[in-house]
Amino acid sequence: MENFLRPIYQERASDPKTLGILMMEKTNPNSPLTDNFDIILLIIVKEAEQEWFVKHYESAGETAAMHIVKESTLMDWIDTSSSRRAVEWVINGRVVYDRNEYISDLKRKLRDFPLQQRNLRKAIEFGKLVKSYNEAKALFTSKNYKDAHSKVFYSLHYLARLAVVEKGYYPEVTVWNQVKNIDLEIYKLYEEFIDSREEMEKKIQLMILAMDYVINHRAAASAEHLLNIMRTKGEPWSYAELKTNPFVEPYKLDLSAIISYLEEKEIILPVLEETKGVGVFHRKYRISNF
Repeated sequence: MENFLRPIYQERASDPKTLGILMMEKTNPNSPLTDNFDIILLIIVKEAEQEWFVKHYESAGETAAMHIVKESTLMDWIDTSSSRRAVEWVINGRVVYDRNEYISDLKRKLRDFPLQQRNLRKAIEFGKLVKSYNEAKALFTSKNYKDAHSKVFYSLHYLARLAVVEKGYYPEVTVWNQVKNIDLEIYKLYEEFIDSREEMEKKIQLMILAMDYVINHRAAASAEHLLNIMRTKGEPWSYAELKTNPFVEPYKLDLSAIISYLEEKEIILPVLEETKGVGVFHRKYRISNF
């Protein structure tokens, strides 16, 4: 199959807009990492008419998918976890073309996982976590135990991804294999939930209590990206100001859940400002120790 693809990627390599080309091969019969294609060809370009172009091939019974991705789009995927597969293709893919060591530098940056990008990823995962966790609690309270069970499972998954980012790694598709090696506390929570023989109601109740402690313990550090934004001015922030801040864009859909949780834990505090209406106040927020 690679012999068939070689003329294709050699042609792309001759294009001055091409920054690098990576190849990812299927290693198992069932391979979600390669979308079950035998080969993934990732071509990173500086400029293109389409942000992301995909073409499928077949030769001698083998299949391949070619992804041509703009550099800016790929970096957005990396920063916001929009495409975990693409991140793994870059980290683990075999380099077949590297213009001016672009791919080598990119792989090195991913291994280093700079603090600024790490804080952003923590905020993204934390937002998904607290939103899912709050939904699990609400479903449990309303006695919708099967739905609550599903939400607890999703919450554990987001917690696992957060734990991986905290340790300085990018979450992979097989995130629990990562967690098993770097955060046994979270992995044991997962095992207890999966293997528990308690009745469903009791099982969910115990996990909600355990997760409350774990989430609370890491809340301030997980929300550091948002808290740093709030520190940039000495006045309280309205929700609208935070939501429209361009640096909050990657997690703005979960911003309300983050603010609600941080307020509940008194990491941030509400500030009421008078309006023209009697007894009606604008609600703003400030960091509790700032």
